[in-house]
Amino acid sequence: MQKLAVFDFDSTLVNAETIESLARAWGVFDEVKKITSQAMNGETDFHKSLILRVSKLKNMPLKLAKEVCESLPLFEGAFELVSALKEKNYKVVCFSGGFNLATNHYRDLLHLDAAFSNTLIVENNALNGLVTGHMMFSHSKGEMLLSLQRLLNISKTNTLVVGDGANDLSMFKHARIKIAFNAKEVLKQHATHCINEPDLALIKPLI
Repeated sequence: MQKLAVFDFDSTLVNAETIESLARAWGVFDEVKKITSQAMNGETDFHKSLILRVSKLKNMPLKLAKEVCESLPLFEGAFELVSALKEKNYKVVCFSGGFNLATNHYRDLLHLDAAFSNTLIVENNALNGLVTGHMMFSHSKGEMLLSLQRLLNISKTNTLVVGDGANDLSMFKHARIKIAFNAKEVLKQHATHCINEPDLALIKPLI
């Protein structure tokens, strides 16, 4: 029977927040970090915070952004866990409020079945401070998960999700196994399992 595993990307598959890594490389880290913390703890609207944070990256060269996005450190156990899931007949997908400059690279590296994220708008080989995409709202992951379940004819019972922040809450509603991975307290309260060590292989016994 086909099953579905959906992972958040930032601080779940990779041990980094993509937008913070971009901000550090562009010299606006402190401003972006403060907004990110508020968003992940559910203290501010995700969409507004995303727009504001991306605006700080205006004029960043695309070449630099690409280098940053393709050098994020994977969590230990990532390859091992994805292989184990595929052996158990899971489709393995990534949902991210981050950017396809990063998620497409790691989709290919980890042999994920798909990745859904947002797109940084580029003009003249530089970021123009704007963003578009499928994952711009706090409810986006939940809606995308429901669409995938319908498309693949996979039930909530056969769905596993893994995340770490408030914008993962919407997808937690539509899965039987809900794993909070080194997560914020707001997400742990809604999880069926909590992993508090930085090793994705610890999820293997739950599949």
